[in-house]
Amino acid sequence: MTNSQPRKTLVLTGASRGIGHATVKRFSQDGWRVITCSRQPFADNCPWPSGPEDHIKVDLSDPEDVGIAVAEIRHRLQSDGGRLDALVNNAAISPKLEGGARMNSIDTPMHVWRDVFQVNFFAPIMLGRGLFKELAAAKGSIVNVSSIAGTRVHPFAGTAYATSKAALGSLTREMAGDFGPHGIRVNAIAPGEIDTAILSPGTEKIVETIPLRRLGATSEVADIIFFLCSEQASYVTGSEIHINGGQHV
Repeated sequence: MTNSQPRKTLVLTGASRGIGHATVKRFSQDGWRVITCSRQPFADNCPWPSGPEDHIKVDLSDPEDVGIAVAEIRHRLQSDGGRLDALVNNAAISPKLEGGARMNSIDTPMHVWRDVFQVNFFAPIMLGRGLFKELAAAKGSIVNVSSIAGTRVHPFAGTAYATSKAALGSLTREMAGDFGPHGIRVNAIAPGEIDTAILSPGTEKIVETIPLRRLGATSEVADIIFFLCSEQASYVTGSEIHINGGQHV
């Protein structure tokens, strides 16, 4: 940012670890204000400046809480002229059985389906709609974080998670068509096996089949998110970028 340019603002869900944490770092390095949203309160040892003032504790599985968070975000954006340059829907849940076993389509309880879809699918459209005016004012960008599990049966990702991510990919295209005339770009990324603290046992066997023969880094995912929110991607909308070392080929 230069002194003549207004500071850009990002709203990011699921900011407390992994891809979310790397995304905060990437945007902060470029001078963006980052408003983080997660189920956890702001950590005192978090290194980001203005963190406590720009953190919102929200339970995305509770539609009422999402509505409250939207109102709070809009209130905080008033200090930036009511503009929002980017919304990154990164938060997601992927419940497992005891011992980390995969939840299949036969045995997954219906309340689990509802919770997963609320966080992974409904919360992104609720936030996009709720912050529509602020995004339109900035001709902003939305990035939905999908998954390789949205397009194939994955050995670890449960059915509810996988189908919610498939739905999110379709929603991204629909949002791109609806939000585009208002100057808002909507894209998705679909990460594969990324090196985070929550990798499932057995991931090393999958790595052996990936053409690049390694895990992805969270910073590599954050770089693509940043690109999609930048002017360099000003004519990119309705796309889903695979970040998986060729795992999908």
